[in-house]
Formats: sequence, structure tokens, C-alpha cells
Amino acid sequence: MANEITKAKMVIDKEFKISEIDPRIYGSFIEHLGRAVYGGLYEPGHATADELGFRQDVIQMVKELQVPIIRYPGGNMVSAYNWEDGVGPKEDRPRRLELAWRVIETNQVGTNEFVDWSKKVNSEVMMAVNLGTRGIDAARNLLEYCNHPGGTYWSDLRKQHGYEAPHKIKTWCLGNEMDGPWQVGMKTPTEYGRLAAETGKAMKLVDPTIELVSCGSSNSAMPTFPEWEATSLDHTYEVADFVSLHQYYGNRDNDTANFIANSLDMENFIKTVIATCDYIKAKKRSKKTMNLSFDEWNVWFHSNEADSKLEPWSIAPPQLEDVYTFEDAILVGSMLNTMLRHSDRVKIACMAQLVNVIAPIMTETGGGIWKQSIFYPYYYTSVYGRGIALNPVVSSPKYDSKDFTDVPYLDTSIVYNEEKEELVIFATNRHLENILHVDVDIRSFEGFKIVEHVVLENNDPKASNSIREEKVKPHTNGQSYTEDGLLVGILPKLSWNMIRLKKSN
Repeated sequence: MANEITKAKMVIDKEFKISEIDPRIYGSFIEHLGRAVYGGLYEPGHATADELGFRQDVIQMVKELQVPIIRYPGGNMVSAYNWEDGVGPKEDRPRRLELAWRVIETNQVGTNEFVDWSKKVNSEVMMAVNLGTRGIDAARNLLEYCNHPGGTYWSDLRKQHGYEAPHKIKTWCLGNEMDGPWQVGMKTPTEYGRLAAETGKAMKLVDPTIELVSCGSSNSAMPTFPEWEATSLDHTYEVADFVSLHQYYGNRDNDTANFIANSLDMENFIKTVIATCDYIKAKKRSKKTMNLSFDEWNVWFHSNEADSKLEPWSIAPPQLEDVYTFEDAILVGSMLNTMLRHSDRVKIACMAQLVNVIAPIMTETGGGIWKQSIFYPYYYTSVYGRGIALNPVVSSPKYDSKDFTDVPYLDTSIVYNEEKEELVIFATNRHLENILHVDVDIRSFEGFKIVEHVVLENNDPKASNSIREEKVKPHTNGQSYTEDGLLVGILPKLSWNMIRLKKSN
């Protein structure tokens, strides 16, 4: 029966702390792929373009999301990329065959331009180096170009290019998905581990203040997972500060209940990588705990068929332009919940990607801009999910689906911002038919009252947005209420919710 009530319970306590949340968990990713850069960030002829050719409508929308760090320039593209092609006078920059996505790369945007853009959106850069076709030399030179103050060949070249002050890029990825057969310069875990360890060693000699990310498996379905992590980390454990995770999900079977349960797979992936890291820690008698950088995650499958028909060697064609549905937004909300529940180890995460390419923000070349369904859970979690992650004690009825057993109808993460005296509950109701009533014990938050209950809901799981019509957008008419140390959360069927409470004076 539709619209019946299912009941769940939860206890939230100030003492049930998981971790301080690293803001970089709300990071994103821009690759030289499709219209992410050209026609996305950068469109000199656009009506909103600034003096550097960047679209200011895109800048404003990215700023809304409060993205703290953005990974760049790839992705698969970085594994055959020569960074020197993208610096210096634009008229001198070569056009290259870009092998990962089989397009022409014009190199009109490169390292310096991306640093300029990231400052405009109040974000840090997470730079990836090429360990596919290149290695130690190119990586140390790029780092010297970016971070060294001056008085050397590469740092003085940066100054000649108009950048007197160093960029001070802190976080660097040692390659990308090096276990993938699709990668130019694919490596075995031992080959990668040796190269990454020696590259990282050289980079930290250039700048000891940087942080390094060692490549983990391209996804949890790789036949070498988690042996790849164990073998490569055996080499990189002491030089790296993070290991990467990548994961995408798609509803190819058109099974909503099964699709929205995929965050359980993500949870298992995270737990397995943590266990593997801790095994290497024990094996090495190391005092260092390896943290996780989930630096590619999203839903990705809608555009696969269209992408297979593209002619090669065009410039910035529309690639990976998934149009996201309401049910995609539900899963994205749960993926964010999953990472927050593991914020003691997941310190960086990057929604892949940011503009046009499997992205929350879409543009028309020469035209307008619009928000995809997945924009909203990302926006609210980024803006209000700052502080301490708490571990709720949850009692929820469950269901089984094609690939998963014991899927809780209630999926949640809790954030307590002591400074603002604010408690935020992010909650997904996975039930396709029933309202979920959640009795939440909040006695340790005496005097806290609901200031807003944001709901993302839609009767059509396949509803999506376009530049003409926004069918999937949140409202603030949530029905939750508090009484006698209890919060009664009323979560509509198949919905993502944010319930925000503040201490009343």
C-alpha cells in the first residue's frame, strides 16, 4: 500500500564522535575532457566571459557549492599529458592528439590558467602528475615550476610567464588509475609502486610541505582489487599521505531499489581499502595511518551510448554529458552520507566532475547554465556538513534487492557544528512507497530546535532537469518536529532530506 508509514529509530549524542570533517571531502574534479574546460569553465566569446575568458555564470554557481579543492588536469588524460604544452604564450602552445578521449587538445588552458580560475571560485588545486608516459623528471619540474619561490630554471620560467609568486599547490596525485588497461602507460602494481615511490621521494625533496596521493584501484570490481593496494602501498606507504579510490554507479537494469542501495557497495569498498592500508601499516611496523582520497565518485552511465558514436579528433565535443535523474540524486546523497560516516579516514573526496562532464552544473555553449538533480544533495551537504561527524545509533527496517541484502530504508549522516551550535541530519528514505517516521533521541542537544527541513522528492524517479525546466528541486516544507527531547523526522517516500537544528537562546 502506497503512503503507509514505516518506522525507524535513531539516537544522536554529542559524545558519539567519528571525526572532525576535513572540508576537502566536498572536493570536485575538472579534466580536459569534453566540454568541462572548453565551453564549461572557459569560453572567451561568451556574454559572461571575464578578462581571462572564464564564464562568470559558471564561477558564481561553483562558488555556491563551496568546493574546497579541485583535482586537475585528469583523469585518464593526464597519463599522456605534457604539462609544458599548457604554459607560456598561448599563441605558441601546440595542438596535440589527446589519446585518452581521442580529441584535439588546444592547450589554451593549462596550469596557470587553472590556478587563476580556482582562485576565482575560492578553491585549492589538487594537481595530478603523469606517471603513464612520463615520470620523476616531469613531476619534479612541474612542482618546481609551481611551488619554488625563484632563482631556478623552472621557477624563473613561471615568473617569465607572469606569475611572480609561487602557486603553493599542496596536494598532488601520483598518476591516475594506473591499473586500468584503458590507461596510456598502464603499470603492474610493482611497476607503479616503484615509480610512484621514487617520484614522490623526488617531489618531497623539492617541496617537503606537499601531500601525495598514491593510486589505488580504478574501482572495486577490478580483478586485482585489493591486491593492487597491498602491493603498490608496500612501496609508497611511507612517502604517500593518501591512497585513492574511484567508483561510479549506474542503473543499467532499471531497478530503482537496487540502484539506490549501491552506497552499501561504496561502504564495503571503503572498509576494504582501510583494512588493506592497516595491514600494510602493521606489516611495516609503521606509526603512520594512511588516509583515503575518494577522488572520483558519481553516477555515470547515461551518456555511454552517445559517447560510443563520437568521431575522433574533434575539439571539445560533448562527452560524458549524463543528464541526471531524481533517483541519481538520491544515490548521490547516500554516497555523501557514506563518506561522512567514514570521515575519520576519508579526508579528501572529489565528485567527478564539476561542469558539463558527469556534472552537477551544465552549460550551453554560447548560452545559459542550469543545475542538475545531483547539484542539490552536494550543495546542502557541502554548505551545512562542516564540523564534527557523529555516529548515530540507527534501528531501521530493511529490504533485499537483486545485489544487496539488509538494505536499511533509513540512510543517514550527522554533523555537529559546535561553533554555530548547529546539528544537521542528512537522511535518505529509500522506501519507494512509504513515508518513514524516524524517532530521533536528541536529549544531549537540549534546547535545539528545527530551523529548516529541506526535502528533495519527486513522484517520478526518472524526472530530470534541463535548461528549460527544473523538475527536480528541493522545497523547505518538511514536516518534522521536536517534542520532549525527541525529534520526529517525517521523511517522504523515496526522498533525500536535510533537517537542520540550532540551539535557541
